[in-house]
Parts: sequence; structure tokens; C-alpha cells
Amino acid sequence: MKCSNAVEAIASARKWFPYNKGGEYRRWYGNNELVVNWKDNGEEIKENTRAVYPELGDNLGWKISNEGYYFRSALTWTTTSISYFGIRHSDIGFLFDVKGSSCFPRDEDQYLVLGLLSSRLVSDMLACLNPTIEFQTGNIATIPVITGVLEPSFKGAANNIVKEAIAIARADWDNFETSWDFRDQPLLRPGLKGATLEASWRNWEAQSTAAIRRMQELETENNRLFIAAYGLDGELQPAVPEEQITLARADARRDMAAFLSYAVACMMGRFSLSAPGLILADAGGTLEDYARILAAKTVASDQWPVASEESQLTSEESQLITDHLPLTTEFPPDRDGILPVLDGEWFEDDVVTRTRDFLRATFGEATLRENIRFIEASLGRDLRSYFLTDFYKDHLQTYKKRPIYWMIQSPRRGFSVLLYLHRYTRDTMNLVLNRYLRDYQVKLRNRLPHLALVQATAATAKEKTEARKEAEKLTKILVECEEWERKTLLPLAQQRIALDLDDGVKVNYLKLGEALAPIPGLAAKEE
Repeated sequence: MKCSNAVEAIASARKWFPYNKGGEYRRWYGNNELVVNWKDNGEEIKENTRAVYPELGDNLGWKISNEGYYFRSALTWTTTSISYFGIRHSDIGFLFDVKGSSCFPRDEDQYLVLGLLSSRLVSDMLACLNPTIEFQTGNIATIPVITGVLEPSFKGAANNIVKEAIAIARADWDNFETSWDFRDQPLLRPGLKGATLEASWRNWEAQSTAAIRRMQELETENNRLFIAAYGLDGELQPAVPEEQITLARADARRDMAAFLSYAVACMMGRFSLSAPGLILADAGGTLEDYARILAAKTVASDQWPVASEESQLTSEESQLITDHLPLTTEFPPDRDGILPVLDGEWFEDDVVTRTRDFLRATFGEATLRENIRFIEASLGRDLRSYFLTDFYKDHLQTYKKRPIYWMIQSPRRGFSVLLYLHRYTRDTMNLVLNRYLRDYQVKLRNRLPHLALVQATAATAKEKTEARKEAEKLTKILVECEEWERKTLLPLAQQRIALDLDDGVKVNYLKLGEALAPIPGLAAKEE
């Protein structure tokens, strides 16, 4: 639901609303990443503002301005930019501030004004009006607009260019899982998916290149139209260099990391191969929730029991869903939303094991080796090394240090599991402790006698050395895990800490403290 005004926003009783605050250099559409607490018309923010600036009283315009324009469709841009001026279409439903400054042309002129402000003409004007890295609203307001005297044929051509440019930019933005409108993994779409993962990526590369070329043509034609309309033919050149096109380029390393991120999302139940868009994305999501949501998207609803807001599923109904869960999807999610990330396949739901299963589900057994080879060649390391060292770093970068998968990890990384924030419950740390950490320690202890036997009976010095080194390694991990369990994980499990998603990742992440992999700068004060 997108609210078009404050009345609808209040009636929705929602807390979080989309928020424009600039972002990286991007044109036509995108940078839709932030939300702001505007429940009850922003009452909490307003109360906090009054507390900090009591002299303002109820006159908060200095800090909270232009409320009358909130939620309206707009053109928005990043105020501070060391690149070019990048202005974008913004749908209804957004709030904004000075860092994501906005303008509000009449509805019938919005595409035309966006075309003008995206043109080479305005870029050169702004360089003269304000030769700094700041694009202030006052600078934009001084741009001469002659839309009223333009011929209908000109307006039609310009509008068509802008509409297509927005559509291409929107599709590009929605190709990535951080988009709120992300539906599926591009490499698995009909028309792009090939016999192998590499073939799919080649198709994606061709499509991305074609989109860039088409956008370059559109922007060049847009420039040509407005340069002519302002009588500057011969003074300005319409051509647009490829580097100014703000669409994603195919990149094997980044794209394989995104593919594995999507695979993990399917393992966690966030996404599914059987239905588009988000599946589990609320607090404490369960397999029953997954099956019910998936069923609602893919099969007739009367095939599944559904709990109303006033009732709960009976144990028999819940068991019915759980028993039939594998039938609802080609790739069922993990039972508890916890994936071991260890230096070996110690558990059946090990993240590398499940990645192989995901590749079998998407491309089949026959191409498994070839697909793994392509992934590893693109990443520059084998799958296990990637998950042990790089996956979480990539995840933190993708989600800008606000991860949705959390790495529970001992200090020296002898033990690591990923959990899905949206499936966390007060019992999750108990599951990690009893189902994984303690079981892992038992398996390590059981392995040690075998390694001692190999050292005593091996026929070659090499075998003895390998067994000795592995035994030393496992012994160190055991000592670390025992100490970490006693000092960190057991106390946390006993506390049964509750998380509130409305508090955001930063607040919640710090609640679990040393049990989680550290995120540099997370505890720092924000602006």
C-alpha cells in the first residue's frame, strides 16, 4: 500500500514510510532504500524535536518542513554529488528531506520537466549557476522552463523518451534483492536462464549491455530535443558517454555473489523458487507461515488451512502444512533458519551442501560441476572459502551494515552459523547452542580418536602429519567453543532475548553482543 497523503498515512496505522534522502549518483529511477518512522503523522519525531529545540514550540518548520508535499509523486535528486546531476522519478508515498530534495511539477508536466532536468542543457546551466558539489533547491528553481510554449509533438516525443527511460531504470533497480519490488533472480528467469549458470550469465550480460545501449540512445535523443528547443543547436552536443549511464553492468564476481545471496535467501525462506517476491519477512516467521504464504501465491487457497486474526491453527492443521511443505516448492527452506558455516560438512544443512542442492534444483544434477566451476572462477575462490571469509562481508556491503542474515560466530571463528533475522525467536540462541554448537563439539570429540589411530597406524609420514595437524586444529576449536559456550552463548540462551524489528538492525544486533561477528562502526553515533 502506498499512501498518497497524510490522511491515508494516518489511517493505515503504519509506522515506517519510504524516505528520499539522496544516495549515490543515479538517474531516472532508484535509490529507494530508506524508511522513516512517521506513525501518527510523525508524532514521535516531532516530540523528540520539541525536546531538543524547546524554543520552537509547535513551529517545527525549521526542522520538519514542507509537510504538505509529503507522499506526493515528485522528482528527487541527491543534493551533494561529486558526479553529475542525477534526478529521478519518485512514486507516491515518500517523505523527503534536504539531502533528497524534491520538486513537484504539475502532473501533466512531470515527465517533461524530468526530461529537461536530465538533459545536457541543465547540466551545463548548473555548472554555471553553482560550480560546487551542492545542487540546492534554489539552483534548480532558477532553471528556465518553457514547457508552456512547446509544440504537442515535441511534448509527446519527450514524454515517450522519459517514460521509457524510467521503465528501464526501474527494471534495472528491481533486478537486485535490496529493491522493495524485487521479484526473482534474473539468472533464473525464463528468457535469460540457459542450460548452465554461465550460459545464463552470458544472457544477462547481453541484456544488460542492450539496456545500456538503449538508455544511451534515449538520453542522447532527450538532449537533442531540449538543445533544439532552447535554440542551442551547434552550441551543445547531445551525445552521452557510456560512463554516464547509471545502469548496472554485468560483473561476474558481483553477479555470482548476488546469485549465492539469493540461494541463501531461498534456504532461509525469504524467497522461493516457486513464487515471486518476499515470502518470510515478518518477525518470527515459521515453516507454517512459509507454506501458507506460498500456497496463497501458487495454489488455490482452499487447499490449505488458514488462521484468521482471531484464531490460531490447530496442531493438526499445522502438522498438515509441515508434512506437505516439500510439495509446495522445488527447494524447501531450512527447518530453523540457521545454516552452519564451518570448515567441513559437519551438518546436513551445511551452507555449502545446501548451495549444491540449490544448484541441482535450478539447473539439474548433470551441470552441477560446471556450475560450481563457474561460480568459483568468478569469485576467485572455492565455495567453502567464500562462505567462510567473503559472504558475510559482501552481505554487509549489500545491506550497508544492516544485515538481515546474522553471523553467530566464536571469537576465533572456529564455529559459525548464519541465522535469518526474520525467523529469530527468543529460543533461537537455544537452538544454536543445543542443535549446533554442542552437537558440533560432540562430532569433533568423536573425530579425535580416529585421528589418533591414523597417526599410530598410517603407512606414510604424510598421512600421519595430516592427521596430527587436523587433530591439533580440532582440539583448538574445541577449547575455543567450550570457553565461548560458557562465557557467551549459554548466558545468552538463558536470557531468551527478544528482538523488536521496529527498533532496526543496529539496536537489535547490539543486544546479542559478542555472540555475533563484529560489524565495524555499528555502535558509532549516527548523524
